[in-house]
Amino acid sequence: MKTLVTGATGFIGSAVVRTLLARGREVRCYVEPGATLVNLDSLDVEIVEGDINDREAISAALRGCDVLYHLAAIYRMWMPDNGLIYKVNVEGTKTVLFAAMRADLRKVVYTSSIAAVGVAGAGELSDETTRFNTWDSANHYVRSKYLSELDAMRFAREGVPLVVVNPAFPFGERDIAPTPTGGFIVDSLKERVPGYPSGGMNLVDVDDVAEGHVLAEEKGRVGERYILGNHNLTYKEFYDVVAELGGVRPVRRKLPKGLMLGMSWAFERISSISQKPPPITYKGAQYASKRLWFDCTKAHQELGMPRTELRETVEKSIRWFRGNGYA
Repeated sequence: MKTLVTGATGFIGSAVVRTLLARGREVRCYVEPGATLVNLDSLDVEIVEGDINDREAISAALRGCDVLYHLAAIYRMWMPDNGLIYKVNVEGTKTVLFAAMRADLRKVVYTSSIAAVGVAGAGELSDETTRFNTWDSANHYVRSKYLSELDAMRFAREGVPLVVVNPAFPFGERDIAPTPTGGFIVDSLKERVPGYPSGGMNLVDVDDVAEGHVLAEEKGRVGERYILGNHNLTYKEFYDVVAELGGVRPVRRKLPKGLMLGMSWAFERISSISQKPPPITYKGAQYASKRLWFDCTKAHQELGMPRTELRETVEKSIRWFRGNGYA
């Protein structure tokens, strides 16, 4: 039997494919027509092209498979047409999982995000039980991941053997876009970060995330969610590590929340005319002011998810971005 991976050309998706291959699995990759296949170069996989909202194409791709990893999603903080985010992230998830329901699969691993998890109060860590509470301040990506996870959990209640994983902020190799998280490092290496926000993040190695996906298939409980994260740190601490390992000037200025909100509002007004992504959105500025810190005990204890050392992950990211001409 084969394993189907949607979103297989992406940053996390291609890492999951590699982890599956390392376990001796046969992998079929469902990819968007015309998508770059550079992250799958030289890998022994089957490639199937199709739209994420084509249920018949998904059903055909699932034939002969007993496991599905659904990772296909748009990870962007701003788009000229935000409706596309919901079409792919929400409607695409329902399309794929409807097909999975009919396919009699052994396991489904659905890739959500920490964006779908609520933010705990000051001095506390969020975990899998923290209810989503950021709708008003959330951008369209965050909202789409919350809504699509609700749908995924409904399918689990209807009998689909589905496990949800919620990756934190992933860093590592093959971030070809780069993703918004990878952009933090690229901008820092180019010394074009004007200052750091007051919030914080949970940083995780993309290879640890990939391993967490496969462990969720092997050990995860149906209907449960697992936060795949490792290191809680402030944005200042993050930029200090990047500056040290990258040999660039550290980011010394703290950006007050009010200033960030004003700047981001102006950036979005300009983007509405230019149709080019702003450096930061208004809701992105609100999100960056929060300490997005998580208790990842569940994934470590129940799944045995690994924990790559922080500096190793950042160093690997810097080396890859520089080696591939990003910085």
